[in-house]
Amino acid sequence: MSMLLRTTLLLSLAASLFAQNVTFERLLNARKEPQNWLTYSATLDGERYSPLTQITPANVKNLELQWVWQARSTEKFEATALVVDGVLYTIEPPDNVYALDAATGRIFWNLNYSLPPEAGACCGRVNRGLAILGDTLYMGTLDSHVVAIDAKTGKIIWNTKVGEAAQRGGYPITHAPLIVKDKVIVGLAGGDGPIRSSIVALDAKTGKEVWRFYTIPGPGEPGHETWSGDSWKTGGAAVWNIGAYDPDTNLTFWGTGNPSPDTNGDVRLGDNLYSDSVLALDADTGKLKWYYQFTPHDTMDYDSTQVPVLADFEFKGRMRKAMLWANRNGVFYVLDRTTGQFLLGKPFIKANWLTGFDEKGRPMRTPGQQESATPVLVQPHGLGGTNWYPPSYSPHTGLFYIPGWENSGSMVSKTNGFGRSTGDTPMAQTNEAINHKTPEEGYGTVRAFDPKTGDMKWEFKMNDITWAGVLTTGSDLLFSGGREGYFYALDDKNGNLLWKQNLGGQVNSGPMTYTVNGKQYITVAAGQALFAFALRQ
Repeated sequence: MSMLLRTTLLLSLAASLFAQNVTFERLLNARKEPQNWLTYSATLDGERYSPLTQITPANVKNLELQWVWQARSTEKFEATALVVDGVLYTIEPPDNVYALDAATGRIFWNLNYSLPPEAGACCGRVNRGLAILGDTLYMGTLDSHVVAIDAKTGKIIWNTKVGEAAQRGGYPITHAPLIVKDKVIVGLAGGDGPIRSSIVALDAKTGKEVWRFYTIPGPGEPGHETWSGDSWKTGGAAVWNIGAYDPDTNLTFWGTGNPSPDTNGDVRLGDNLYSDSVLALDADTGKLKWYYQFTPHDTMDYDSTQVPVLADFEFKGRMRKAMLWANRNGVFYVLDRTTGQFLLGKPFIKANWLTGFDEKGRPMRTPGQQESATPVLVQPHGLGGTNWYPPSYSPHTGLFYIPGWENSGSMVSKTNGFGRSTGDTPMAQTNEAINHKTPEEGYGTVRAFDPKTGDMKWEFKMNDITWAGVLTTGSDLLFSGGREGYFYALDDKNGNLLWKQNLGGQVNSGPMTYTVNGKQYITVAAGQALFAFALRQ
């Protein structure tokens, strides 16, 4: 074959692969095209579930590595890729975009986004993923920009700055944007510093701001009275994970982080709304419809920036449009996502900071625990019972799967703050690390819960803690990983280990799945590389 013919065929292949038009209708009905992975959580409801069934509990042992794409960066690789009609889009940390052949890993194009040296977040220069609408990709950046990129060429279409400079790196964007109708929605991180965060919607075609919701109410707004003095001006409440969208109510849901300063509550007396909360916003206007605060007046750094998971099921004899939330504070919640009504709250790991909930769903603090002059054990510690990494809900089993840490705790007093246990993974670490902990000092888990009751159905224990997300499939498989570098498959009905592979670096991402030419692939980022598996042929 001549070089000219080979080049012509490659160009023809690329042109056919990039013949894409991801309408919002496709995003709303993403489960009807399981060959693709069209948004960060596969679907706008955040369930992180795929109906694909080619890989099963019976044949998963035959998984083999198909290709590896090695990033040039040594930063933490937390992105979940998108796949659209055979093209895989991912981010090399911090903010470089790549288009790959989803079947081979071959590079089609890449965009190297230039960042100022001071741009970053508290815990590594991280970017968790992209969004797509039409033929355009969207990326949030660590220097507070949202960038629209031509999915066919990698060229920048528009670039909008959405956050102003502040101390400790400003207002970075660390999560994949959320597409709702003709809008690109992002939240601003940086809440460990003195900021006032916001959630911003931009016009997808022009990049112009459509609405902005400040996560801390200003003077005259409901909730402003929950901040003493001028503490609201720099109170944090950052957003650093993707939200979800419910088309039936036209609400988009976002979790907010800790109040700032994180451990000294004396300078910000009150509940500190809307920190550590879930916010239900009208997707067209950004108006607040309801909120629920998981940890009022937080002094333990219990950011509520986990991924909202939307599911419909019968709860106590009544069908509910529910929201499932595994919180950093160690508690698993079920809320009515139409009204915000508290339905259920139960610890999914040891959580001794509360004794229960009052009749309105407000947590009741363990008396005197965090006001003691002498250190007392508080569980979980500042890094939480879980963190940013995404859970999964399987409509096939009706179970909610939470990756987390057990026996996480800190010795806390009024003067020493929340603390963190010795040996915990720094949030920016990628390499495998020696584990000195005993199970009594902490270990990683994936646990399955019945959201109708909050009861745990099974547990899979890891020797070490985890920063990995969860994927479930229509064939009753669950994929996840951990700090030891193992990527594994479980039977999601009982938690039995069916397959595992060591990838040589920490799994700090959420796995995903797709098909090309009828062949199902499972991909996950670990260390500084992206790995793709499929069944042995």
